[in-house]
Order: sequence, then C-alpha cells, then structure tokens
Amino acid sequence: MQRRTLLKLLAIGPFFTPVHAAPPKTMKGIEEMQTNWKTLLAPGAEVPNPAEPLKLSRDEWKKRLSPAAYDVLREEGTERAGSSPLDREKRPGVFACAGCGLPLFTSDMKFDSGTGWPSFFTTIPGALQTKTDFKILYPRTEYHCVRCGGHHGHLFDDGPAPTGKRYCNNGVALKFVPKEGKA
Repeated sequence: MQRRTLLKLLAIGPFFTPVHAAPPKTMKGIEEMQTNWKTLLAPGAEVPNPAEPLKLSRDEWKKRLSPAAYDVLREEGTERAGSSPLDREKRPGVFACAGCGLPLFTSDMKFDSGTGWPSFFTTIPGALQTKTDFKILYPRTEYHCVRCGGHHGHLFDDGPAPTGKRYCNNGVALKFVPKEGKA
C-alpha cells in the first residue's frame, strides 16, 4: 500500500463505523441495545406480538417450513456447523424466527464465536423462553421462540463480556431482515 493511500484511510477511518462493533462494555450498554432494537427494523416492518401465540398442526408446520427448518424448529434438531450463510451475515438488521417472524436478535447483538453457528451475546427482551435439555445426558439450557415454541439452539456461558452469554442459534431457524428491507 502506498503511503498516500494509507494516510487517506487513516484520515477518513474515524467516520466509518464497523457493521459489527464490539459488544458494549457495560450492562447499561446492553440494556440500551435491548431497548433500541427497533432502530434496526426495515422501514414499515410489521412485528408480530409475542403475546399472541402461533399454534399450527404438524401438517401446517410442514407446509410452512423447509424440511431442514422443520427438523430444527419442530423436532429440536441441529443443523451442521458452518452450513448457514447467516453465520457470516454482517449487514445491519434483525434476525427473526423462521417459524413465525418474531424478532429475536439484532445484528448489533451478533458476534463471531468461531463455532460455525450464528451466535449472539444478548436477545431482544421477551422473545425467548428456556428449558433444560438432557439429550446428551449433560444438562444444557435450550431456548425457544416465545411465540411459536420453535427450537433455536442452546445458551452457553462462554460469550463475550459483559453478558458472558452465547446464544448458539441454528441458522435455518432464523430469517434475516436487513434494515434496508431487501433480503
């Protein structure tokens, strides 16, 4: 790189913000992120009410979802690590439940965990419910969409500060809605 090009980049660098900045350093920063999550919605986006459950029959879910999404959301399966393009998604926007469209996370809540699954250090408040899962004999915290009950993944205590949490999500259980409204 030429010296002049480097100096230009250094001069304009402070005016550009990375799409995925580091997590806020304080819990107050996390609370602000959770409070202001709607700023990452696409213009005119309609948000389902989490208090209005979506209950469908097995056949209705099978018609609504791809086989892979059905396996994860309705049968509590797991997609293969590294298979989801959402793990590499970096645009501003909202990650919603693929089953019912309820927003669960924002792009500001995402981080690269290196696991091969989309990972988040916090959630949109009131969007998820948890339960203990013993499928591998070891107890894990599993989380589900509060509106449709769809399985999304597991919660671990190895995420970045200040939450220390990692919501390890199956990408096929999510749909990404970019802030500019073009998926």
